[in-house]
Amino acid sequence: MSEINGGQHYPLDLAQAPRGWIATYIGEVAVDIQPGFPSGEHNEEGVGTPHLRPMNIDRQGRLDLAQVKYVPAANGQRLTMGDVLFNNTNSPALVGKTTAILSGDGFAFSNHMTRIRMPRELVPRFVAHQLHYLWMRGYFRHRCVNHVNQASIASKTLAQTVPLVIAPLHEQGRIVAMIEELFSDLDAGVAALERVKANLKRYRASVLKAAVEGRLTAAWRERHHDVEPASKLLERILVERRKRWEADQLAKFKAASKTPPKNWQDKYEEPAAPDTTGLPDLPRGWCGTTVATVGDVLLGRQRAPQYLTGLWSRPYLRCANVKDDRLDLSDVDAMDFDPVHSAKYRLDPGDILISEGQSPELVGQSAIYRGGIDGLCFQKTLHRFRPVKVGPASEFAQIVFRSHVKSGLFRRLASITTNIAHLTLEKFESSPFPLPPAIEQARIMEEVGRRLSVADKIDQTVRAQLTRAARLRQSILKRAFEGKLVPQDPTDEPADQLLARIQAARLAASPRGPSGIRPLQAAPGRGNPAPTPSTVPEVGARSPRPGRH
Repeated sequence: MSEINGGQHYPLDLAQAPRGWIATYIGEVAVDIQPGFPSGEHNEEGVGTPHLRPMNIDRQGRLDLAQVKYVPAANGQRLTMGDVLFNNTNSPALVGKTTAILSGDGFAFSNHMTRIRMPRELVPRFVAHQLHYLWMRGYFRHRCVNHVNQASIASKTLAQTVPLVIAPLHEQGRIVAMIEELFSDLDAGVAALERVKANLKRYRASVLKAAVEGRLTAAWRERHHDVEPASKLLERILVERRKRWEADQLAKFKAASKTPPKNWQDKYEEPAAPDTTGLPDLPRGWCGTTVATVGDVLLGRQRAPQYLTGLWSRPYLRCANVKDDRLDLSDVDAMDFDPVHSAKYRLDPGDILISEGQSPELVGQSAIYRGGIDGLCFQKTLHRFRPVKVGPASEFAQIVFRSHVKSGLFRRLASITTNIAHLTLEKFESSPFPLPPAIEQARIMEEVGRRLSVADKIDQTVRAQLTRAARLRQSILKRAFEGKLVPQDPTDEPADQLLARIQAARLAASPRGPSGIRPLQAAPGRGNPAPTPSTVPEVGARSPRPGRH
């Protein structure tokens, strides 16, 4: 095996492949290796020729035609049945995805794609599955050239440095058939798991919707008629808000050494009534109000160069840290917050952070800060909601905000520009807030927590099974290309004879024949001689190790 070496990152143990298999390089057997062309003028109306791009190969190595652009019929290279399509330019994590063209003869393809045309002695799907397996295992990350936010693999690199394991022709067909039979069963299981995930998503949304509409506690209310109505709670909230406003105004007068003017309390503005247009009626004992009435809302401070001196550096959260009902604290930035700004933008346990700018379906996504980082502040892409002291619990407010996201209410209130939605301070403060009696809030939080906890446990199981399915898919391919997936047939023509025929045909072809394709000469791997018909090893053969003769 000294002549073929995929490098330390190569995921196949070539020494374990069956006797009669052989290893070579892509360029030693390919009839043609050719990148496509930029789409240039294109349309999505189906006029011209379909033009395949990286997004048209999915993570399972299948052709995905959900989004196809079309180019003028005269443009560029074409794919034929059996061509192998390799993604040569993408993000480092995605470069190298591969598929085989099994239908749709005549596709054009992007310059981010490379067409690999194989001789008839190789089953295209055998090659495509093998290359896609290398991508799944991250092999191409170590063969690509990294650019700004993307990576690429040149045709020469693909031809001269990427190994290809070859089985006898009929065994290739049996292997592909077994791979695809197993994948079909696996895909059916994954589809069922994905349906469970989708149902869980709908279930969570329905639980939250039922909670804020009072349906979740309807039976409880029938048994508790003597509960203090929410109107009394709202009265206490309004009294508390006015008391705090008056205290703040007096503090400002004192700081300015001024005597409060006559009737200064008359300047207090009562919170506006909520707009309940299109909202369901609230249950008996509840009342409708607004976010601004039941809590204090503050938009974070903008990130700017003058706050990056390091003089008053403090950690802060941004939109990327806020997920659905959780904070991701694995990547927390820092900037200057002087003592005044630190006091203003500091987060206390129980504060809720709400995304101000986000994709439309996620705008308003929120999470409760429960402490853990001293002096933590927040940026302008987030709102901070701090419940009034006598108002709703943070956990209940979080239920309301999550329901507004999942029902689309925040999306409808937001301003959308270039795929980004902004939930402005004014819109967020005026958004409706259904207020149940205090004792019923506690019951709602308990019931929501119980039901969503069950959903979370099921979700964890589903995610674990999806991870297992991904590992199983890789395991199937690993066994396939180490010769362990199907039994060998001793009557099959050995792969070395098959390769000899391929290379004899290449040598016999005129360099300037009708195809105009020159045979590609493979370069050696690091420290290894280039494979030739005489030096290409037979996988599993007992050849002497380097340095031992």
